[in-house]
Amino acid sequence: MKTIKDMPEHSRPREKLRERGASALTDEELVTAILGMGTAGVDVRTIARQVAGLIREHKSGLTLDHLQAIPGIGLAKAAQIISAFELTRRYLLKDTIKITVAQDILPMVADIAGKQQEYFICISLNGVNEVIEKRVVTIGLLDKSPVHPREVFADVIADRAAAVIFAHNHPSGDLQPSEADRHIHDQLTEAGRILGIRVLDQVIVTRKGYFSFQEAGLIRS
Repeated sequence: MKTIKDMPEHSRPREKLRERGASALTDEELVTAILGMGTAGVDVRTIARQVAGLIREHKSGLTLDHLQAIPGIGLAKAAQIISAFELTRRYLLKDTIKITVAQDILPMVADIAGKQQEYFICISLNGVNEVIEKRVVTIGLLDKSPVHPREVFADVIADRAAAVIFAHNHPSGDLQPSEADRHIHDQLTEAGRILGIRVLDQVIVTRKGYFSFQEAGLIRS
């Protein structure tokens, strides 16, 4: 593989950034621009490819330990990347969303209210009920969307979340929870209890409005 010095100047990540802007760079090129150079025996582009893979895998859960497991990445280079993440989190990411009542999540799930398939959404939250991530867990046919606790909680655990809120739509327009909805809710609540992750609410949305398990007194502690 060619090293950075072997590449035409206009193709080198930092020069490319200067000429075309950061948005023109691939993930690997952005990491290369941060690191600058590799180490003896390990080219920076080889390192950057592995780092970019870890970033895609762990996202906000990326740690120094993850990075330092890559050959050629010591504390200094790992700290450069983690520090870049932290500055982005502090100044560039959208404002933190804090959930206090069911209506607070409605803007986040408005996109599924009129869908003709049933979408099951999981929203993970930290210890003070701030949103960490929103994910589509399953997309079903009509009103049948099979949900398994393993699929729901895998990413929630990776988020180090303290709590979750579930939401799904009813293509039929009926806001009342079905027996299947109640059964899934009981399964997920029990799985959350075992994992130490609180289920704060399960919300059903349609074009007509919403139904909150918490507001209806259906949340089991």
